[in-house]
Amino acid sequence: MFDPDSLDAHSVKILGHLQSDGRLTVQELAERIGLSATPTWKRVKELEKQGIIKRYAALLDRARVGLGNCVLAEVNLARHVENVVEEFERAVAACPAIVECWSTTGQADYLLRVVTPDIERYDAFLHNVIFKLPGVSGIRSSVVIREIKGLAPLPLDHL
Repeated sequence: MFDPDSLDAHSVKILGHLQSDGRLTVQELAERIGLSATPTWKRVKELEKQGIIKRYAALLDRARVGLGNCVLAEVNLARHVENVVEEFERAVAACPAIVECWSTTGQADYLLRVVTPDIERYDAFLHNVIFKLPGVSGIRSSVVIREIKGLAPLPLDHL
């Protein structure tokens, strides 16, 4: 198990800067954290090796790529037997319109974030995908009117 206390101040700074701009060169990163390039590069490689840095990606503006509709869908399963849960989760992972999925406590078994070009496509998505997923007994959808805070960097002030 990873021990967050094992991160030194430079590694925490690296994580903060890379969350804001994953395209920083090692030299730019080194200048921002106050180290030379070689120790900075070694720290980045170690953070990747430990799985703290999972991957690098570009964040897209979904409206500008034609995905203006965002829905948070609460899904309940009829049965919670292992094969139904595994089959449901595999189907969700394979569906590109479902961009995030969380197994939750409370009223819903799962919370999905679904993006589509418009509400009509979401309706088709419900009928062609969600209602056909293994074990689904109910769904409650909330259409996102406006995004106040999207994918934000993780807070690191506890490290």
